[in-house]
Amino acid sequence: MSKAKRIDLHTHSIFSDGELLPSELLRRASALDHAAVAITDHADASNMETVIVQLKRLLEAQPDDFAAMLLIGIELTHVAPASIDGLARRAKEIGAELVVVHGETLVEPVAPGTNLAAARSLYVDLLAHPGLITVEVATALAERGALCELTARKGHCLANGHVARVCAETGTLLVVNTDTHSPSDLATLAFAQAVAQGAGLSPEQVEQATITNPRRLVERVLAARR
Repeated sequence: MSKAKRIDLHTHSIFSDGELLPSELLRRASALDHAAVAITDHADASNMETVIVQLKRLLEAQPDDFAAMLLIGIELTHVAPASIDGLARRAKEIGAELVVVHGETLVEPVAPGTNLAAARSLYVDLLAHPGLITVEVATALAERGALCELTARKGHCLANGHVARVCAETGTLLVVNTDTHSPSDLATLAFAQAVAQGAGLSPEQVEQATITNPRRLVERVLAARR
């Protein structure tokens, strides 16, 4: 996998509120020179298994259709903090390769405590758009080597500068994602790096957030598949 290729760990298909079939999403990402894409549709206990099984079916039936590799993901969304760990564990048991939690963004009424519950769960890989993340949450993520998101998505991105500063203080691993719902949301590597730079990251931190950190997660997924 080339270090110069884009990896996006947070996208949505028609299995939740996205506009595209997984195949079209992967094709469009391939055209934008993506190495890998995680499809992480919104889920709770009602639909989580269905989404994961459908993505597994796609991966099994069309393994070589696209230049961009599919990662099987899920985004636990507006799940009560007390339920996050159990659902994240169940998602991994079903076959999710990446568990994302919909964090305490400034623009939605996410339950307080969601960020901390996600940060403490051994089964959560990525905290998405965490809003006004605290040092406690960022430290919990850092201790596990879990990822925290800088996002290109309108509204959710309002706290990017704060997220970047707190994560830099605590040594928390950052990643730039798009939270794609429609074709125009997908971003090139250059745009993702501009988002990271705009959040206040240094050139070295930009490379880590857009290349090094997401690449390491993909390598872990590939190792687990083998």
